[in-house]
Amino acid sequence: MYYPYLRGRQFELIALREYALQRGDKNNIIPIIEPVKKTFNSMKLALPKLIEGNVKFSLILNPQVGEINNVMEIINALDLELSDRSRWIPTFILTNNFNEVSKYISENNYIDVMIILTDTTDTSSNDFNQFIESPLIKYIVTKENKTLKRRLRTKDFILLNDNFKAQKRNSDYLAMPEEKFTEEHLFYAEENYCGFSDYTVLVSDFIEGGAAPYAVAIHLTYEKENDEIWIRHFASITNDDQSNIQGKFEEASKKAVIFLDSKNIHTNASEELRNYYHTQSYPGLGMVKKISIKNHLEVLNNCLNSVK
Repeated sequence: MYYPYLRGRQFELIALREYALQRGDKNNIIPIIEPVKKTFNSMKLALPKLIEGNVKFSLILNPQVGEINNVMEIINALDLELSDRSRWIPTFILTNNFNEVSKYISENNYIDVMIILTDTTDTSSNDFNQFIESPLIKYIVTKENKTLKRRLRTKDFILLNDNFKAQKRNSDYLAMPEEKFTEEHLFYAEENYCGFSDYTVLVSDFIEGGAAPYAVAIHLTYEKENDEIWIRHFASITNDDQSNIQGKFEEASKKAVIFLDSKNIHTNASEELRNYYHTQSYPGLGMVKKISIKNHLEVLNNCLNSVK
């Protein structure tokens, strides 16, 4: 199972809700969503679509980035959407806040809880050991930690990687060749993980939107002949200033469409990109990001469908 880690921003959530309704017969994805906005309109649109599409999701109730400061803000705002607890996984990021998280789990009667470990989580402490061995905790999301995985054999471990090699500027992607993105879908089960996770085609750091870019870049993952997932970056050429974003998108999308056609790659997201290019339409940078994310979700889901 694939557990993509996404922040609860508008276009990440649009990608999720469209994937949920377009995914096909079988779903191999449980998204991990970290809410970051005090306005929950996008969440209220997305979560029912995930439920309707029978895509279970993990919701982080103590986000560590963004605008939300209190667990109850999320629980109260999304009371209706979270009413069926069989449809979602209560999730907490663990620093060394063992008592605080334990209190939230107990007060809300959560079971089958997911815990995300961080670089500051002291997994050697007695407090951690007492906390993590609770039968209420089922899933542990972490970077590779062989010692912990051997010690806690009754838990379901999910391997978290940071696969996207971000560049300082979009124009820097012009010089980047195609590169391997992941092969975890081929090996996670034999390495005794119940699933694997990454930040899709986004940077792991939380970055708020900024000014108009000098360049437009489109990031598309795809399956190689050996079943590995690779990524290619398609960047605009006329990147001297911030003008004519539509023209920059046309340059980047032309490269992407030529590549997609040459490889005979067809996902719902790639068809959407083809349509924008052929109709000379510019959907906006947010939709470009959505297309890249949705394409990645579709590629991973299709790959997991075919893994024997």
